Amino acid sequence: MSFSVRERGETVATLRWIHVRLMETIASWIPTTPEMEIKLLFGTHVWDLAQHADALGKRTYELRMPLQHSQAPVATYEEWLANFSAIEDSSGRLSCFYEVVLPSLFKRYAHYLGQTDRLLDAPTVRIIEHIGSEQARMISEGVALIGELAALPKTSRERIEEFASREREVGEFVAHRTDKRSTEPENATQSR
Repeated sequence: MSFSVRERGETVATLRWIHVRLMETIASWIPTTPEMEIKLLFGTHVWDLAQHADALGKRTYELRMPLQHSQAPVATYEEWLANFSAIEDSSGRLSCFYEVVLPSLFKRYAHYLGQTDRLLDAPTVRIIEHIGSEQARMISEGVALIGELAALPKTSRERIEEFASREREVGEFVAHRTDKRSTEPENATQSR
C-alpha cells in the first residue's frame, strides 16, 4: 500500500497534534504532581515531546501543508486523550502515560511504517523511527521510576487494561479528508 502525499500529510499533522496535546498535558501535571521525582521526569519528557512535535511540524510543510500544521484525530481518539488528561493521581498518570499512551502510540508508528512506501516517504520514516527510539527510552525511564517509587500506590492492572482497551477500540485515528480533489499522481519529485 502506498499513501498519497495528502494522506501522509494528514497522518503527520495528526501525530503532531497528538504530541502537542501530550506535551501540554504532561506540562500541566507538573505543578499538581507532589512527587519531585515525577516532576523531574515529566519536565524532561515535555521537552522530548516538544522536539517530536517540532520535527513532525517541519515535515508537514514538506508534505504540502502549512509549516507546523496540526490536525485533530478522530473524535474517539481525542476523547480518549481528554480522559487521559483528566487523570489526577500520580500513580495513574505515570502508569497510563508510560504503560499505555506511549506504547500504543509506538504501535501506531509501527503500523504506519509497515504501510507506507519507505522510499517515497523516507523523511517521514526517519522522523518516526527517531521518535520511536526516543519514546522507547521515555517508556523505559517511566517504568523504572514506577518501580523505584515503592511508597506510591500502584495503579491496578484492571485500570490500566481498561484504559488500553479503550485506545484499541478507536481503530484508525487519522481523520482523513474524503474529497479526492487534492489527490494527485505521485512521483519521487512531488514528495519534496
